[in-house]
Amino acid sequence: MTVVPGTPPVLGVIGGSGVYEIDGLVNRRWVRVDSPFGEPSDELLMGELDGQKLVFLPRHGRGHRIPPSEINFRANIDALKRAGVTEILSVSAVGSLRAHLPPGTFVVADQFIDRTFAREKSFFGTGMVAHVALGHPVCGRMGDAIRQSLEALAIPHQRGGTYLVMEGPQFSTVAESNLYRSWGCDVIGMTNMPEAKLAREAELCYATVAMVTDYDCWHPDHDHVTVDAIIKVLVENAAKARALVTDLAPRLRHRDACCRQGCHTALDNALITAPEKRDPALLAKLDAVAGRVLGPRG
Repeated sequence: MTVVPGTPPVLGVIGGSGVYEIDGLVNRRWVRVDSPFGEPSDELLMGELDGQKLVFLPRHGRGHRIPPSEINFRANIDALKRAGVTEILSVSAVGSLRAHLPPGTFVVADQFIDRTFAREKSFFGTGMVAHVALGHPVCGRMGDAIRQSLEALAIPHQRGGTYLVMEGPQFSTVAESNLYRSWGCDVIGMTNMPEAKLAREAELCYATVAMVTDYDCWHPDHDHVTVDAIIKVLVENAAKARALVTDLAPRLRHRDACCRQGCHTALDNALITAPEKRDPALLAKLDAVAGRVLGPRG
């Protein structure tokens, strides 16, 4: 499916299993969406929430089967685009790198530092080269709407912040944690890259809500945190995230034109390869991601 600028918004939500149990979601159905980039993490849960079309994808699969490094991020974003999604809300659990961001705080991150190294990070490649702008990697319009919802729900939050994305699956050493603090990072997690990069290549609005579960290991009290305490925060955060989705969906429903930040037209000046040198096989895989600019023949 090719999404053209101005298409009525369809909200995609990427998150954990505790998030998709949303009250008020009607016409619920799990749908398999195939991708030429491989298997997505799971089927897509489709439905409507207060008149807004919504598509949910469990990032790690139902039951949390897939570790961060083995998530097929390309297939996930491609499948969401094929399902008609135009804006993505990404929710993920993170550790805090700042004393003023305690467990239970939601950070509407607006910058990333990508420290991952074992993941496919682009839909494009030999035979179809593209370079998208990523100076501002999230959609500011969505971020503003998220802030409004968080304020309305009285959820502790910070608008803006830098999310350090590590490879994992192990957590940081103390030296690494302190290094990331010295870089000015606010939270640390394992999942939002290359997710945000691929969303931009797919011309989708993307915003992330980083839900703090605990302090990273830099904090002197880190080693005293129990598993029970972390699970308690995870459950509470999931309930807040469901409330956020319920409040946010109608706020995004009325967009009647393409994103002013340029998310929906990110490929306008990004394609580099000369038309006569483009690989037909790769172009065929890009039919959903880049069909708007490649056209029927690429």
